[in-house]
Amino acid sequence: MEQPESQKKKLPAGVDGDTGARIKQLFEHHGISTYEANQRLGYTRTSKLYKVLNGEVRPSYETLVDLLAEFPDASPDWLLMGKGAMLRPKSDMMTPSTGGTQILTLTMGLDGKENIELVPILAQAGYSVQHNEAVYLQDLPKYRVPGFERGSFRAFEVAGDSMEPTIRHADIVLATYVENLRLLELGDVYVVVTDESVMLKRIKHRVTSSTQEVMLYSDNPHRKPYEMDVTDIRQIWRVRGYVSRYLPSAPDITTERLWEVIEALGFDRGEVRRHLDEGATSDATL
Repeated sequence: MEQPESQKKKLPAGVDGDTGARIKQLFEHHGISTYEANQRLGYTRTSKLYKVLNGEVRPSYETLVDLLAEFPDASPDWLLMGKGAMLRPKSDMMTPSTGGTQILTLTMGLDGKENIELVPILAQAGYSVQHNEAVYLQDLPKYRVPGFERGSFRAFEVAGDSMEPTIRHADIVLATYVENLRLLELGDVYVVVTDESVMLKRIKHRVTSSTQEVMLYSDNPHRKPYEMDVTDIRQIWRVRGYVSRYLPSAPDITTERLWEVIEALGFDRGEVRRHLDEGATSDATL
């Protein structure tokens, strides 16, 4: 039995009834399933998102805000009202350092699809200065990677051991551009580009308009975290995957056996780790 008109839930102002279909189209553009979208948005598996996509319920204001924060390339006018193109123009992207506009330069293949430019270790000094110059980007090696066909990606070769054991020296990370530091996913790994270096770091704390410095973390326990001025960041890329030539061998029990011996000698494991961390050195390389 159909609900009386007075009992039907109303959409947020300006939102039309085809929003669920457009949300589904946005997910298809990014090549993710509804389940993956739920995970990225931090929703439960039984969230209303499934019902929204099926047209059973209408998206709430909070859901729309979450979607625009997670998919900043989506046009709000298109998502809410079906007006214009699905994706925002590249010229609308924000530079993390100033909050102003910056055009993200990309290269296209002969088939009209975006390339994935690889920034090798030896080219990263130049990338720090020329990261958005078309002539420089045109000379970088270009690839297509299965599973990374949708969206704008850039690849960076990793130098150093600051992210070991998660990501190793000479691995290649594939990353998507972040237009605004307020949209960072806490705990994720990012490529941070400054005028002086290209770094691979983990970011764990929220960045707001009043934040002056951002703390950068390494996964290597012997590398101490350190602060960087937000205004020094020229580009930031969220790591979505990586390519590695490292193949793990059989499980190594040496480390765990060593801890067993330490504890058998009467030492506290946490206390030993604290002393190791105190002897760590700071690291400012990728």
